[in-house]
Amino acid sequence: MLVAVAVRKQKGDTERSEEEQTTHTVAEEHVLKPPATKKPKPEKQRTRKDKAQHSFSHPLVASTLKSHSGNVTSIDFSSNGKYLVSCADDRTVRIWSVKDFMDREHKCLRANVDLDHATLVRFSPDSRAFITWLANADTIRVFKMIKKEDGSFTFKAAPEDFPQKHRGSILNIGIAETGKFIMSASSDTSIHIWDLKGDILASINTNQITNSYAAISPCGRFVASCGFTPDVKVWEVCFGKGGEFREVTRAFDLKGHSAGVHAFAFSNDSHRMVSVSKDGTWKLWNTDVEYKKQQDPYLLRTVSCSSSEGSLAALSPDGRVVAISDGCDVAMYDATTGQLEEELRGVHGGEITEMRFDINGRFLVCSGDKAIRVFHNAPGYRAAIKDMQEMLRKAQNEAMKQRLQQQIKDAQSALDTVLATPTD
Repeated sequence: MLVAVAVRKQKGDTERSEEEQTTHTVAEEHVLKPPATKKPKPEKQRTRKDKAQHSFSHPLVASTLKSHSGNVTSIDFSSNGKYLVSCADDRTVRIWSVKDFMDREHKCLRANVDLDHATLVRFSPDSRAFITWLANADTIRVFKMIKKEDGSFTFKAAPEDFPQKHRGSILNIGIAETGKFIMSASSDTSIHIWDLKGDILASINTNQITNSYAAISPCGRFVASCGFTPDVKVWEVCFGKGGEFREVTRAFDLKGHSAGVHAFAFSNDSHRMVSVSKDGTWKLWNTDVEYKKQQDPYLLRTVSCSSSEGSLAALSPDGRVVAISDGCDVAMYDATTGQLEEELRGVHGGEITEMRFDINGRFLVCSGDKAIRVFHNAPGYRAAIKDMQEMLRKAQNEAMKQRLQQQIKDAQSALDTVLATPTD
């Protein structure tokens, strides 16, 4: 659906050849293989480098995805929870199956990015297409995933890329879960709202001197940004009952930090947000408010943390766990108590470029070098068990008590299994 509407009308232009539009599916194994032609000295150097990048171990590591030959710059989960997409400066986009995360070997599908490479990638809501930001062309390119009769996939690029509109370096792109618009944001305080054909619906000046991060909420209603100023600004992208675009209107702000904000994240229902700031704290907010009646979001918690330029935040879908990156390290916190649950140090050979929970909250995934790390969300299991134990103490119905006791037992068993699973 996304690409059908993304294909723009061409008047008098000849279409690109079918070879340029289509890249074929390649299933590749998890293990990195040496190149066919060996040159002793360069090969030794590359081997040492790769070994250093991938020599990380931790009890919570579920798997490491290693098929990229370049640095991974972006990752995203599909809305149906089945796939993870990644892109790297090796001119490829790869799609992984989430159900294979616990296997020893990981196959993936590969799409080639012709004459360029993608720095950002995002799935469409129907999980049948993805959009990329092209490093050299400075624009959005749409790819459609086409299933062939033999069950394999091919990837076809839209005939035209989106027009170039940004002047500053790009920070993020996204597709609304409603499928109604695409967002792109750059460091020069501009955010563009596009329709699916590549026409601009609206442009936002964030007035934050510089932007550091921007994103679409999981519900598809809001666009938010942060930057030099000590707040997070949130707008609603409004559409009419017939699906026609109406306006972008200011919804609410998250105010409370004493310095610029590095990044933020939403819970899956968009009722919670977490922000991480240069002031050395992360803050958890309740954003389930009637902002049209001037009701402001309210602060739930402030927790001290390590952060630096480029720090990222992730909030588990159920809002129980907060993850904050600092360089190549990750800290995981209980969102209810603010307690530090896990410290993951030296996760990647370079700064973490993206960090996301899967939609079921089982895994935390991050990228930073040629590898993608997949961690068990053990703090999420612990938080769920604590919540159910509290419910059990308050339960008065015997059937409810038995049900909660069984759920606690199952959750504890799952946690024990996670902690006992050997890492790769």
